[in-house]
Amino acid sequence: MSDRKPPEVGTPAGMRVLNQRAVLDLLRRLGAATRPQIAKDTGLSKPTVGQALVDLERHGLVRPIGRTTAGPGRSAMVYEPNPAAGYVLGVDIGRERIRAALADLGGAVVARVDERNRSRSAAALVRTVTDLAARTAADAGIALTDAVVKVIGSPGVIDRRTRVVRHAPQLPGWESDGVLDGLEAALGPVVLVENDANLAALGEHVYGAARDARVFVCATVGTGVGMGIVVDGVLFRGAHGAAGEVGFLPFGPSGSDVRRGQFEDATSAGSVVAAARERGLTARTAREVFSQARSGDARALEVVRLEAERIAFLVAAVTAVIDPELVVLGGGVGSNVDLLLEPMEAALRTMTPLAPRIVAGSLGDGAVLSGAIAMGLEAARELVFEVTL
Repeated sequence: MSDRKPPEVGTPAGMRVLNQRAVLDLLRRLGAATRPQIAKDTGLSKPTVGQALVDLERHGLVRPIGRTTAGPGRSAMVYEPNPAAGYVLGVDIGRERIRAALADLGGAVVARVDERNRSRSAAALVRTVTDLAARTAADAGIALTDAVVKVIGSPGVIDRRTRVVRHAPQLPGWESDGVLDGLEAALGPVVLVENDANLAALGEHVYGAARDARVFVCATVGTGVGMGIVVDGVLFRGAHGAAGEVGFLPFGPSGSDVRRGQFEDATSAGSVVAAARERGLTARTAREVFSQARSGDARALEVVRLEAERIAFLVAAVTAVIDPELVVLGGGVGSNVDLLLEPMEAALRTMTPLAPRIVAGSLGDGAVLSGAIAMGLEAARELVFEVTL
C-alpha cells in the first residue's frame, strides 16, 4: 500500500486525477472506446481526455488495442482498461473441497485449482489455502504478490470486530482466535474474508441467475445450509454478520446440536442420506439419492419429496420476512431443482399465499468463487487506481 498523500480536490493535480478516474471509469463501463467517444460521453475536452489517456497508459492502467476502420474520416485509436494491471484471487473453503481461482482486472479467470480439504486444524487449513493460492498464481505465470486483493469464502459468521469466524463447526479449529490474522499474514494484504453463502449470492447476482433481480435470496443446501440476501444490489449482512444463517431456524425436535442448528440438521446432505437409509436404500451420498430418484426409484422419490417440503418451509419463512422477488437454489442438494421444484411448490401452496419465483443457480459449484472474484474486482480496481496514480 502506498503512503503517498493523495492530491487535494480543486488543485490542478486533484483535477488531473479526477479526469483520469472519469476516463478509466468510462472505459470500464464500455469495455473500449476512442478519445472522441470518451470526450463526448464524459463531457471533457479532447485535449483533457488525451492527457488522461497518456497518464493512464504510462502507469499501465489502459492500453491501445488498435484503430477504428469503419466510417468516414480519419481512424482513431481505441483504448481499453489494461486487464494485466492487477489480479484478484478468490478462494472457496468448503468442508469437502477447497477451490481457488485467479482473475485479471478484466474479470477473465486465468487459472483455477481445486483439491480435497484434508485439513484437521486451523493452522493446517491456513497452510493448505496458502499453498493452493501459490499454485494457482504459478499456473497463471505470476507471483502471488501480484494478486492485489484476495477474497476468501468461508462457512460461518465473520466477526470483523474480533477478527474471528463463528458458527463454523464443520471446519475443525476454524473458530479459534487468530485465524483471520493468520490468513492475512500468510497471503499478504489485502485479504477479505466473507461468508460463502453471501459470496454465492453475489456471484449469482453479477454473473448468474439473479442478474436482473433487485431483491433476492440465494439458498445453498449441501453439507451445510446457508443463505445470502441481496437488497438493491448490496449484500445484507445484518447487525452482526449473521443475516442468512438459516441453518439455525427452529425446526422439529429440540434435540439437535445447537451449534449446528435444527434446520441444518434436518435438511443438509447428511439428512438426505439418513432418510434414504431409513427406507432401505444403500446410497452413500445425497448425489446418489437424487440419481436414484431420477431413475424412478419410489423410495428415493419419497426422500426427495421430504427434502422439498423442508426447503419449502425455508422459502415460506424467508418470504414472510424479506419478500424476495426471486429465490435462487444452489449447493449439492439445492441445485437439484428439476426434482425439487414441483413438490416444493405443492408444499408452498399449503403454507403461504406468498410465492416468489424459484430457480436453480446457474453457476454450480463455482458460485462462491464467482462471488469472490466479483467482490475482489470491485476492491482491486479502486485500489490499483489509488496506488498507481
